[in-house]
Amino acid sequence: MANIVAIVGRPNVGKSTLFNRLTESRKAIVDDFSGVTRDRHYEMAEWIGKKFTVIDTGGFVHGSDDIFEEAIRDQVHIAIDEASVILFMVDVTTGITDLDDEIADLLRRTAKPVYVVANKVDNAMRTHDSAEFYAFGLGEVYNVSSITGSGTGELLDEVVSHFPEEKEEEESTLPKLAIVGRPNVGKSSLTNALLGKDRNIVTDIAGTTRDSIRIHYNQFGNEFLLIDTAGLRRKTKVNEDIEFYSVMRTIKALEDSDVVILMLDANDGIESQDINIFHLAEKNKKGVVIVVNKWDTIEKDHKTTKEFETRIREKIAPFVDVPIIFTSVTEKQRIFRVVEKAMEVYTNKTKKIPTSKLNDVMLEIIQNYPPPATKGKYIKVKYVTQLAGRSPMFAFFCNLPQYIKDPYKRFIENKLREHFDFNGVPIQIFFRQK
Repeated sequence: MANIVAIVGRPNVGKSTLFNRLTESRKAIVDDFSGVTRDRHYEMAEWIGKKFTVIDTGGFVHGSDDIFEEAIRDQVHIAIDEASVILFMVDVTTGITDLDDEIADLLRRTAKPVYVVANKVDNAMRTHDSAEFYAFGLGEVYNVSSITGSGTGELLDEVVSHFPEEKEEEESTLPKLAIVGRPNVGKSSLTNALLGKDRNIVTDIAGTTRDSIRIHYNQFGNEFLLIDTAGLRRKTKVNEDIEFYSVMRTIKALEDSDVVILMLDANDGIESQDINIFHLAEKNKKGVVIVVNKWDTIEKDHKTTKEFETRIREKIAPFVDVPIIFTSVTEKQRIFRVVEKAMEVYTNKTKKIPTSKLNDVMLEIIQNYPPPATKGKYIKVKYVTQLAGRSPMFAFFCNLPQYIKDPYKRFIENKLREHFDFNGVPIQIFFRQK
């Protein structure tokens, strides 16, 4: 199951700064004005070998002050339903506000682990001031300075203690495909079109009753588990909630799958949230198929498909070796092509290249196009092997691995793709000391 850490709290307490600190990124916009977070909401993080997804809920709140506060409360409800761990962030420089009290009141009613995180605690006086947050009745208060990073280590030690030990999931050897995408792109329509009327529900994933459902698909020579996130969304008052809820849902489905079928609406093209989902799939080393739905509603000439495809590949660069299929679910156009391509991607993701063949092909390429010499030293690659793992990983043994630069790694990756077909699958390349 996906481990999701949601950062909740009123505006301008430093949620985005903490998000950037935990994910070691600068993806979330940070400003002194409340409510600036708009773009990036979720990112992979890792602590002591445990991976999890951090969600900055600030990014989902828009609108007037009234809607703003109501949306914050709604998001706390969603975080309570969906997250594994909740970080309730408060600002020591302003103390407890009415909105903080309201959020705390909601959080006291959940059985989920909640941590009160007092931000901007960067001197002894503020450490003393943070004691007032014990009044929430939510247990220990963790003092941090999200700008400098002080205190975040102790907080993360506690957070990851709630995550189960990762174990190889062998309950089913069937491929797991997840259909994901923004609301109203046609996910449920595609699920229904593929399955017809007979939904064979195998098992609910452990968690709340609203969790994703695995559906056993066995038709036309293809058998797999379809992780269905569509139609399981509760009624929400504002659009931002629907988006936030669908993101939580998507992350859970994505992390539980082998291949992600990312659906786009042809009328909207690929938007920032689609790109976020795509890169999350890539970082999780999942296979990816992009499906452009509602293609029947687009006016087309002989160049339209090519131009649309080019725009998508520009947005998802540098990982562009991904199949793109144009469908109309309502017209039943190319929907089974989606299944065929997803199964091909699964095959690419799980295939093993014989070591002898790998060396025959790659060593000759490397001999003809060796890595550039650095500081007068020549790099000699002696041997290549594929490493065991859930996605393709290759180790190249050489005398000076530290001198191999990223452009040469990309060159090697492109040659592996050219000769062994890893369409739709992220691959990892390591240069190691021989």
